[in-house]
Amino acid sequence: MTEEQSYTTEEIAKLLKISKLTVYDLIKKGDLVAYRVGKQMRIDAADLDAYKRRSKQLQSPAQAQQNALPGTTTTGQLSTDAVQRHSPVAGLSTVTGQGEPQTSNNRIASPSQMAAPSFASSSAGYGQNIAGAARHLVITGQDVSLDILMRHMERQSRDIRPLRSFMGSLDGLISMYRGESDLVSTHLLDGDTGEYNLPYIRKILTGWSYVVVNLLSRPAGLYVPRGNPRQLNDWTDLNQSDLRLANREKGSGARVLLDEQLRLHGIPASGLLGYDVEETSHMGVAAKVSSGEADVGVGIEKAARLVGQVDFIPLVQERYDLVMLRKQGNEAWIESVLHILRSPEFRQELRAFEGYDVSRTGEVLFEA
Repeated sequence: MTEEQSYTTEEIAKLLKISKLTVYDLIKKGDLVAYRVGKQMRIDAADLDAYKRRSKQLQSPAQAQQNALPGTTTTGQLSTDAVQRHSPVAGLSTVTGQGEPQTSNNRIASPSQMAAPSFASSSAGYGQNIAGAARHLVITGQDVSLDILMRHMERQSRDIRPLRSFMGSLDGLISMYRGESDLVSTHLLDGDTGEYNLPYIRKILTGWSYVVVNLLSRPAGLYVPRGNPRQLNDWTDLNQSDLRLANREKGSGARVLLDEQLRLHGIPASGLLGYDVEETSHMGVAAKVSSGEADVGVGIEKAARLVGQVDFIPLVQERYDLVMLRKQGNEAWIESVLHILRSPEFRQELRAFEGYDVSRTGEVLFEA
């Protein structure tokens, strides 16, 4: 028997020249048939061909142009011009397939510098599943606590299937604003107020109804080589000359933390060697420091312990929160997530990770 060719969501995104989140959207709406192999989604070649045939037959080009919403392309995606006009992030020009915002400068704007969006992204029908099929929920973020949460969600209900998108905090909120994700994890510091997450959420999710709940708190700070040879003990020490930095990607919480601290302490980013070279995870930054390729990086303690040969200098206690949209069809799984977060079993699993503070886990911090 000949085995039929199948594709991962990443391969489908490349073949169709769309973002992986758009692939998830097609799966969630039942437009593209997919199945799970372990934790991975697969799409058979025959189902991909069937989707393409249906798309071609669905409507003529004239109808597509007539039905397109203002500010969108005929495929329903936000046009580049629309993103430029309405993006809540200063300097944002477009969003790549990996969900990383491409900016005209290297700094992420603080909420006080953001322009509030002037429209709400339409998501009619988004997330609806065909009869008898499990609903897919897109969860953004990288922390191991999200893996634990997803496992509890799958165990508690067969009606939902969580899918993971490993994007940073700011990009996750933007994807939620665009209607492309359901549950976003975020740890974004507003340097002007010293508050985490809420200033950004309020600015970006204008027009949406949502709930913000705490997942955990954890120390964040500097990765330095074993023994801390450059004696980097505070943010002000980043002003040293010829300091080699391992940096995170724009849109990540660690990048925002660094940029806010540089801004508050008047330290020019141009003075840090490697500022424009980006890693996409805490582990990647810690590995650069461990190998001697960088003198310093910003991240969380867990990565330093896993990589080894790296000392961690804690400087802030950051709050790691979850954002969930309140819209038709979401209430049941939101209540399920809140129940999981408040359960002794879930909290006990998080306590196994040194430095994770679960004293406020499950606490609703804000509702809109």
